[in-house]
Amino acid sequence: MSPLRRQWTFALIIAGLSLLLLFIDLAPTSAQQVGRHARGLVTAVDNSQVRTNLIVQTEPQSLTVQLRSGPHRGAELFITNMLSGKLEFDEFYEVGSLVLVEYDLADGTPGNGMVRGHYRLHLQAALIALFILLLALVAGITGLKAALSFVFAALLLWKLYFPLLLLGWAPIPTGLVLVAIITAVVTFSVGGLNRRGLATFLGSMLGILLTCALAVWFADAFRLHGAVRPFAEGLLYAGYYNLRLTDIFVASVFIACSGAVMDLAMDIAASMDEIKQGQPEIGFLAHLAAGLRVGKAVVGTMTTTLLLAYSSSHISMFLLFIAKGLPAANVLNAPFVAAEVLNILVGSFGLITVAPFTALVAAILYRRVVTAADGVWPVGAQSVGNEAAG
Repeated sequence: MSPLRRQWTFALIIAGLSLLLLFIDLAPTSAQQVGRHARGLVTAVDNSQVRTNLIVQTEPQSLTVQLRSGPHRGAELFITNMLSGKLEFDEFYEVGSLVLVEYDLADGTPGNGMVRGHYRLHLQAALIALFILLLALVAGITGLKAALSFVFAALLLWKLYFPLLLLGWAPIPTGLVLVAIITAVVTFSVGGLNRRGLATFLGSMLGILLTCALAVWFADAFRLHGAVRPFAEGLLYAGYYNLRLTDIFVASVFIACSGAVMDLAMDIAASMDEIKQGQPEIGFLAHLAAGLRVGKAVVGTMTTTLLLAYSSSHISMFLLFIAKGLPAANVLNAPFVAAEVLNILVGSFGLITVAPFTALVAAILYRRVVTAADGVWPVGAQSVGNEAAG
């Protein structure tokens, strides 16, 4: 089978697995949603009971919502939007607002409606389509395969990993297995079913395993509990008392950095592949040294990437600390800040080490091969391959 056919076959397999994941439902019965969902239009609003204190609003807002999609299109629901005073959760609606409505049926008639926020699903779908289109325009077939890997990874986490955690599976080993699957799909889709893809996969997994080990050790050393993450305590109140929140926190560390690890591993593996193609007779040590030089050039920026990605998501928190005049020692010693420090630095350890890991693996894999235009040939068999091609 030609390399191109292998790539398309692999892509079709991933597409088939993605479709299969769409129909999998492993969520516990208590976590399954039973209500119906539809797009709705707010046609009337009663704010007479709403209390406003500065920018905070509390008490009920009464809405009249007309369903605009689904089998009960045109039906009207009278819904109470309870405002709790928490800006991060509350949404205030006006006449003409397009909302997502969840409702039940009573004798075939919609009732017990709840508004689940402004309707954003169509915009999210458009954004995803634009993302895939941009990938295809910039990277061609490789971009389409990358988009397919993106969809597969999202479905694997949402339809498999998260439900398995709720069912009581161990977060760390389960997370490692699923990250290995995602890494294999991404690296072999983008890098190809060849030594370059294999070097990327092995280098990535070595970096992820090191990150996992360090996260386990430092989480215990820092005396951190998984409840420092947002919504973690809510899981306990929802009845999932046996969840291993600390293990889930550890898993989140190596899962979060796995994308950047794969990115860096692909850079090194692709560079090692190009070096071997340009200098087929290059020795093992010279090849390894060249890969390490490439790694030095990219490690610095990738480490800063994690710092900016994680810290920027907590800008409001840091602004609050500064506004209150809290000393740096108090801020850095707070459990949720210490958790982010661990997340950034341990993830960066994985990034720093994945460069030499991948360079070493690639140097070993390419040690006795001379690359051809579309594959790899063992040294001494290149002429045989060329004759066969002729």
